[in-house]
Amino acid sequence: MSEPQGTGVSQDASEHPDSAGTRIPTTAADIMSAPVFTVSRDTPVEEIAALLGRHRISALPVVEDPGHVLGLVSEYDVLAKPGRTAAEVMSPGVISVSVDTPISDIRALLVDQRLRRFPVLDTGRLAGIVSRRDIVALLTTEWVCGTCGEPARGMEAPETCPTCGGSGSFRLQEQPPGP
Repeated sequence: MSEPQGTGVSQDASEHPDSAGTRIPTTAADIMSAPVFTVSRDTPVEEIAALLGRHRISALPVVEDPGHVLGLVSEYDVLAKPGRTAAEVMSPGVISVSVDTPISDIRALLVDQRLRRFPVLDTGRLAGIVSRRDIVALLTTEWVCGTCGEPARGMEAPETCPTCGGSGSFRLQEQPPGP
């Protein structure tokens, strides 16, 4: 197993603050998990299973230096495929996204392709991973009307307030950590 890879730093220069100055997530770089635990093609399946359990994750990118993604090995791969190493059980031909892929495109890919996660690449190297969980978390994003204080949830601010009819004055409400 290698150390986590990826910087977790957005390379996207087009950060979009709302009217209160809070940064609104718009791309893969904004929501991806980074750094990412990875394995090499020679990592034993037993070690992969231990990593998945220890870190409570459902898949690991299989990489060769320097951060070139060869495939993904998931819990399903470990359980269902015969083999002793990552190379023997991994799913090759992984669909990936770039750090600047819009969140709306990622959501569409996750739904249309019925996938659970994508490696996020920056100039061809692993930068992070984005999953269904990352997109679902955005659905709990809360926007607050600047006129009446009414909260609304969704990936984007509503065009108009459902209570007062005000428009364009929503601010992103930061969610406290924890359940």
